[in-house]
Amino acid sequence: MDEKTRARLILKALESRFEVPDLSEIADDPFKVLVRTIISQSTAGINTRRAYENLSRKMLLTPKSLAEADVKEIEDALFVAGLYRNKSRVIKKVSQMIIQEFNGSLDFIYSKPLKEARKKLLSLPGVGPKTADIVLLFCAKRPVLPVDTHVNRVSKRLGLVPPEADYEKIREVLQSLYLPKEYFKVHMLFISLGRKICRAGRPKHDECPANHLCPSSHA
Repeated sequence: MDEKTRARLILKALESRFEVPDLSEIADDPFKVLVRTIISQSTAGINTRRAYENLSRKMLLTPKSLAEADVKEIEDALFVAGLYRNKSRVIKKVSQMIIQEFNGSLDFIYSKPLKEARKKLLSLPGVGPKTADIVLLFCAKRPVLPVDTHVNRVSKRLGLVPPEADYEKIREVLQSLYLPKEYFKVHMLFISLGRKICRAGRPKHDECPANHLCPSSHA
């Protein structure tokens, strides 16, 4: 069977096992999504949530509020997250730059051409391709497919992308295999598979709904 057909069957198999969250419940305003995504870097989901909630209780999650905040206050809120000191400095610097460079708003993600909007996001400290693409997809529904650690591992084990593929290559291949309206679904389902079954150490091939479509399970 051709790769697009196999990719579609994989997606259907994952949909039969995992739920896709409601995008409206995840995507708040782009600045909040940006802050939460920075917090999530190298941090477990439960600790990301706790740190984000701590921060939102301490102060308004706006560029102005965080730009003016004492970095120690931000650190206290993010203590449960990994690399909290570095993330606190990054969040404060990002907030200052958004005020200085973008008039305090990320609304350009809705109106600028995709490449330009992505380039602007990538110009911010601590914002790499995954973080930029999450903001673009989740908030502005732009046709990009973010590649996190789980999406990277799962797409390679499923044989959808070459083992040596980097971020941009993985994104390019997955975007060619799926429709833009499916990008959020693919992103979330691959993450669910990676977290619960296709783990880094020992994948549970016998529990995988896409086992029959995965070359790694028969290697």
